[in-house]
Amino acid sequence: MRIEVITLFPEMVQNAAKYGVTGRGLERGLWTLGCRNPRDYASDSYRSVDDRPYGGGPGMVMLAEPLERAIAAARAELGVARVVCLTPQGERLQHARVIELAAEAGVVLVAGRYEGIDERVLDRAVDLELSIGDFVVSGGELPALMLIDALVRQLPGVLNDTQSKIEESFVDGLLDWPHYTRPEIYEGAAVPAVLLSGDHAAVARWRHKQALGRTWLRRPELLVARGLGKEDARLLDEFKMEREERGERD
Repeated sequence: MRIEVITLFPEMVQNAAKYGVTGRGLERGLWTLGCRNPRDYASDSYRSVDDRPYGGGPGMVMLAEPLERAIAAARAELGVARVVCLTPQGERLQHARVIELAAEAGVVLVAGRYEGIDERVLDRAVDLELSIGDFVVSGGELPALMLIDALVRQLPGVLNDTQSKIEESFVDGLLDWPHYTRPEIYEGAAVPAVLLSGDHAAVARWRHKQALGRTWLRRPELLVARGLGKEDARLLDEFKMEREERGERD
């Protein structure tokens, strides 16, 4: 997979991508990264990439021409590729969209800055706008890096344990279950006995029940979207009863 990022801070993206899962994928040649600075595509001697907004107001707006030229160059490098702009106004990024984009041979990510991007670029050159949440950061580089990490970990051979991406949050429409490691007792809190039992079926059942319960507690809208079969409903009822017996509140 080839990912091209349109950014005013290419070093920021390149340096961050060297670490962890993304860095391991780069070393193994499982994906490649290119960064293009819109300043390199500006038409004036000042390499201008922004100007004041029409209609007044604070801040600056990224110019259409340098951005569109950079996007066109990235697209020419990749051939057929989807162009994704990271913006708070975009569709909320979900796991299903990550899986869809990870199947592409190449993706162009546009990281905006300032007050935003000239709307005509979004209309003419962008295929999809994505948001990582209902908040604002100073630029699209960090959201782009988060999307890159999510994409790269889906590529075959990137994760040392392929089971990891199958059992992560959201893969089955649920949040992940609780995890424990040594020691068995820490500050008076013990690891649940079922995890020490060696009974794989019991462990799987407990984990699924906890995933259902945690999703019900923290992200109930995911359960609504996913729906519950009879066994899931029974496990969730069991989870709720166990909480009541422990005197825990929602």
